[in-house]
Amino acid sequence: MIAVLEMLATQREGATLTELAAFAGAPRTSLVGLLNALVRERCLRREAHGCYVLGDRIHEFVALAAGGQAFAELAQPVLRDLVSATGETAVLGAIADDADLVVYLDRVESDNPVRYTVKVGERREPHCTATGKVLLAFGDPAFARRILAKRSLKRFTPTTITSPSGLRVELAQIRRAGLARTNAERVAGASGIAAPVFGPDKRAVAALLVAGPSERVAANGGLIERELAAASRKLSRMLGGSTRPDPR
Repeated sequence: MIAVLEMLATQREGATLTELAAFAGAPRTSLVGLLNALVRERCLRREAHGCYVLGDRIHEFVALAAGGQAFAELAQPVLRDLVSATGETAVLGAIADDADLVVYLDRVESDNPVRYTVKVGERREPHCTATGKVLLAFGDPAFARRILAKRSLKRFTPTTITSPSGLRVELAQIRRAGLARTNAERVAGASGIAAPVFGPDKRAVAALLVAGPSERVAANGGLIERELAAASRKLSRMLGGSTRPDPR
């Protein structure tokens, strides 16, 4: 199995059963059962033209690995540059590995005495945070389906979206814009803008957030958006990922 995954990790266009058997040094007849099992577990996907490619579950594992300390260290210079350029707090977030929540992996706080702050490891609901909305729009589709299947979403402030249908409309807008914004939807007086960080499969494995007092974020929105777009492209490239999302 390791040989199969190793080959497919380096072949984005995939490989046929014959090619995989030759690489693994295994008979086609014995390998096909393993491949079918990996397809059933979503570790592989068989394309219409017959090639096998890495599946959603493998990319989910990549996303979990991205939530580790090594990824946070990789992103630290990017976060510092965002704070320097925008004057606001910069945060790295991802989907939690054991709940339908977003978790903050790292952050660099603004020097401003009035600033946005979160704790590393803190978790929040995705429907009311810019980080969560980016991951709903560009991340694992199963994650989005579970959130959108709820009857209603928890209200935190008067501007929180509580309707799954309303959230679905906003996620479509986010996919077109490439960025997500919140305006005091989780914490009164605080707003944020977030951009996706893409892995090799063109899905978001993380998100970069710039957040601060609502008035300052609104006044500097154009600058924040430009800096976030550049930072997300940079970090995506560092992960070997695409800078363009997977079309849905």
